[in-house]
Amino acid sequence: MKLKRRRKLVSYLNILDQPIRFNPFVFSRTFLLWAFLGLLGGLIAGVYWIVLEFLTHQLAFFSGWEVIPVMATCGLFVGLIIYFFGDPGEINLIVNNIRFNKGKLNPKNNFSMVLSSLFCVASGGSLGPEAPLVQVTGSMGTWIGKLFRLKGEALRSLSIAGMASGFTALFGAPLGGSLFSLEILHHKHAATYYKAIIPAFVASSFSYFVFAIIIHLGLGPIWDLSAYEYSGIFDFAYAVLFAIVGAAFGWAFIFSTKFFKYLFEKRPIPIYIKTFIGGILLGVIAFYLPITRYFGHHEINELLSSRFSITLLLAILIFKIIAISITVTSGWRGGFIIPLFFVGATLGIILHRLFPTIHLTLAIVSCMAAINACVTRTPMSTTILLATLTGFGHFIPILFASLTGYFLAPRIPFISSQRD
Repeated sequence: MKLKRRRKLVSYLNILDQPIRFNPFVFSRTFLLWAFLGLLGGLIAGVYWIVLEFLTHQLAFFSGWEVIPVMATCGLFVGLIIYFFGDPGEINLIVNNIRFNKGKLNPKNNFSMVLSSLFCVASGGSLGPEAPLVQVTGSMGTWIGKLFRLKGEALRSLSIAGMASGFTALFGAPLGGSLFSLEILHHKHAATYYKAIIPAFVASSFSYFVFAIIIHLGLGPIWDLSAYEYSGIFDFAYAVLFAIVGAAFGWAFIFSTKFFKYLFEKRPIPIYIKTFIGGILLGVIAFYLPITRYFGHHEINELLSSRFSITLLLAILIFKIIAISITVTSGWRGGFIIPLFFVGATLGIILHRLFPTIHLTLAIVSCMAAINACVTRTPMSTTILLATLTGFGHFIPILFASLTGYFLAPRIPFISSQRD
């Protein structure tokens, strides 16, 4: 009897000493890790955005022919940063590290990525800040995971949650940003890392909250599209038709990128020469077509509010694709998601001008969805992102367009690490 009483006493003392083991809620220590990572990701994204806005306003002072030497100089500076401080890599490296390096994203080249991407984006390159933020916040997730001695899927999930926090902060879409961080990692038709979805949701929500406080971000769409009213079952057919055209231009972008990649890699030249040449070419395009400068966050609204001729719109469409391709292949750093949305918006406006009876908003959203899903293979997150960013409340037409773009994508993916 005495032995039984002693055992009971020991068990009661254990309960008092470690009450966390008997927590009746789903809430646990891991939640605090995800939340802390989200707060940190939102803080990093907020500071990055403030610095980016400051540099952009400073460099926007130069216009006309001056944009050519400015972008060439920034290109040279970016190349020297990468040459001396290390190559931070691109989205292919992030995907490979998550899949094959036990989910570890190395933070050693974060300084190079942040500094080079700031000058690339602020000077007018056709790449956005989403990829740098994803890499930096994802590597912070790895660092925190190692600090708390996490291994295996727990560490990988924390890295993915960090990626989601960075992506969400820029787009202001916690659900879409979380799904994108998972979907960009898949191969074939499988989203492999579904275990990380709750960590990604939590980190994204906290990141969005902090980012919104820092830059005074409000709720609602950032691109001012006209209201859309469902007119019948044929709207789904129209969405698919527009998506087929959008997917065709997704192919055009992929082939354009391969062409310029061949040109830049034909001879082995230092990275700073590549970025310098890329800066000159981008400056020339921006001189003749100023709206193609920058990554499109503000330029999409300018495009929607202006009445450009069809000829000018076609020129903007073609040279924006060329500008993105040059930016990607010449060593400049950044992401191509928002620039692709700009291409889709331009294409939708052109279709509306050619066929005035079609609904402008439906054409724009369908083309934006298709071209991005074709290139990135992220139909689910693209649907949710566009619904959030444009205020287009009807998910199903966007989903039809996204899936059309996804299944009409090239068999060999643009992001090569998405292969089996």
